[in-house]
Amino acid sequence: MSTAMSAGARLDAAVPISRGRVWTGRMITGLISAFMLLDAVMKFAKPAPVAAAFARTGWPIELSITLGAILLISTILYLIPRTAVVGAILLTGYLGGAVATNLRLQNPLFTNTLFPVYFGILVWAALWLRIPAVSRLIPIHNSN
Repeated sequence: MSTAMSAGARLDAAVPISRGRVWTGRMITGLISAFMLLDAVMKFAKPAPVAAAFARTGWPIELSITLGAILLISTILYLIPRTAVVGAILLTGYLGGAVATNLRLQNPLFTNTLFPVYFGILVWAALWLRIPAVSRLIPIHNSN
């Protein structure tokens, strides 16, 4: 029991991180969020390229509002510091659905299919850079 408590205490301990690291994380967060917000807005607006993409993937265009709302809410949660981890979890699930859709359509692996995976890595990398608790939960150690 004391081991679990001491591990929890370490997660809550304040560990200083450099300003450069925090700002790098913020910049990545901003870029990812801008892309996700634009994607959500496009799902609400339903321009011709979005309708064509929905038809190509087999998704009914009527679901574009629902998908846009899910993406918008997830991205907003990701942008709020207190809910950033929950937002990252939701975005990871959303991006996983995009991977599944691309796999089902047998799209090229390293470009179309894995593109959402690359974004997911950036989502978590940005949190790792700017939130010390995340970097303690996902430790990346130097081999030295």
